[in-house]
Amino acid sequence: MKNLIKHILIIFIVSGTLLTACKKDFLNTKPLTEVPSDDTWKDGALSAAFVNEIYNGLGNGGFDEQMLASLSDEAVFTHPGRSINVINEGTVGPTNIGWTNNTYEWGSMYNRIRSCNVALQNLATAPIDQSLKARLQGEAHFLRGYFYQQLVRYYGGVPIIKKVYQLGESDYSATRNTYDDCIKFITSDCDSAVTLLTGKTLDLGRATVPAALALKSRVLLYAASDLHDIPTAKGKSSVISTYAHPELLGYLSGDRTVRWQAAKDAAKAVLDAAGTGYKLNLSAPASFDDGKNNYISIAMGGGSKSTTVDATASSELIFARYFVAGKNESGESVGLYNGPNGYHNWAGNTPIENLVSDYETIDGNKFDWNNVTDKAAPYANRDPRLYASILFDGAGWKPRDKISGNVDPANQIQTGSYQVGSGMLAGLDTRQSSIENWNGSWTGYYMRKFIDPDPNVVDNNTKQFIPWPFFRYTEAVFNYAEACIELGQDAEARTWLNKIRFRAGMPAITESGDALKQRYRNERRVEMVYEEQRFHDARRWMIAPTTLGRKLIFITVVGNLKPGKTAPSPYKHDETVYNYTYTPAIDNGIENRQWLDKMYFLPMSLTEVNKNTQLIQNPGY
Repeated sequence: MKNLIKHILIIFIVSGTLLTACKKDFLNTKPLTEVPSDDTWKDGALSAAFVNEIYNGLGNGGFDEQMLASLSDEAVFTHPGRSINVINEGTVGPTNIGWTNNTYEWGSMYNRIRSCNVALQNLATAPIDQSLKARLQGEAHFLRGYFYQQLVRYYGGVPIIKKVYQLGESDYSATRNTYDDCIKFITSDCDSAVTLLTGKTLDLGRATVPAALALKSRVLLYAASDLHDIPTAKGKSSVISTYAHPELLGYLSGDRTVRWQAAKDAAKAVLDAAGTGYKLNLSAPASFDDGKNNYISIAMGGGSKSTTVDATASSELIFARYFVAGKNESGESVGLYNGPNGYHNWAGNTPIENLVSDYETIDGNKFDWNNVTDKAAPYANRDPRLYASILFDGAGWKPRDKISGNVDPANQIQTGSYQVGSGMLAGLDTRQSSIENWNGSWTGYYMRKFIDPDPNVVDNNTKQFIPWPFFRYTEAVFNYAEACIELGQDAEARTWLNKIRFRAGMPAITESGDALKQRYRNERRVEMVYEEQRFHDARRWMIAPTTLGRKLIFITVVGNLKPGKTAPSPYKHDETVYNYTYTPAIDNGIENRQWLDKMYFLPMSLTEVNKNTQLIQNPGY
């Protein structure tokens, strides 16, 4: 018995020793689901994975449920109470910054900038393939420049952070750099990206040489604009004129001609490096149908299988956010978010009449509600881009029976009310719809641009894969034309603007001087609609008081039966049966918009100011 106990004790002791050794070995084992940070930069694939993740800071581009268009005079967000009105009504401030998107929110951008800095710091000495290293460094420089560009165009000068802060440092605060400092830093990142990416073959959605040049072009165009020339801005804004730190908002002095020339040169570099764009070689206006289809094809960016869409229009995209089947991202639901409620969609960011009125007539004249002909048929003979961008009463759309039943064989948008017998029938896409009555448009319009026209794509329940255009060739054309106008080179500006207009089926512009500038600005407005341009353009041109500050204008449509006519059943738009009236009117029921000069820049939140006591707040806040 004693010997048995002795043997058992020995077994326990040995087993314990072995278990202890095993535990120690286990503690020294690298986890299978994690990679130590030092190992990341010793392996090319892991280094690439790190940089790939930084691209997530681009989010869904502009394809969110709430779009930046609804913070401009392009659209209104249909569902109140989402903090958009906080900004549009001027009640925004450090303690209530309103709706923000993670693609420009202060903290989100600095988190991504830190990742870029981590990559650049470690790639400098990473023992990986040199060609891959150069490519990843180029991408990191581009992304850092892009994220800083986002901050600067919303907030003005921001702290430039190039180091990687570690835990336990005594001071994390930083002062805001001047606007000039920031522009120089961003353009330097662009130049570095161009050098490092030259000759590299990259996948769709990655940074390229043309993308870096396009970013530089945008940044230098903004830098030359009125808002950032402080002597000019002070003359247009009392808030800026009394601000104690104008160097954070723009240039205190210097030759604006030099800045415009730099913007022109940067835009021309994009045009020279990025091919020829899409159908910008026409010598006369395209036909109406071709102009409309050209614009729809550009908006689809090669992401639609519709037989009516030209997939080669993807050549227009310089840098875009692409969506891949199976990932189930919110950017794949732009049709659900914005389509008509009569198709069981949510009508999110609906166009306003302020925008629709700015589409010219097909002969190039300004549309005018005071013109009897225009008012009688406001959707006849207009710029083809209107029909490719906006759904209005009577516009043809997708088969409704695929989602809503056989209630509309004509497949037309119904945003009015129509006489049936002695009563009135509310249209299927109104807020009194018999299909859904809680989420219809208030404005009388729906967004069409970026929604796949393929009749087999049911927006309510089918994903679509339309790329979001961060930079497209046409933006560079506009940048070049704007700089030419500011430099007095009107003929060159007209040449390039007419390339865009001919593609859209519109006649040539012939004006000069200020008249040309105004035509240019309207051309940019309608061509780049819903692309997150107008929010910034109206500010940098300092025309926001008369554009973004205008009251919302909605349209009311009424169809009265002509004498002796009988209403069709089910209803369809028919001008032989109905007399239609269209009434534009101001409506403050959703948002009571106003413009305050502090809104030229966004405020930094109280949280950020408390974290960094060296931050100087923007004017008016």
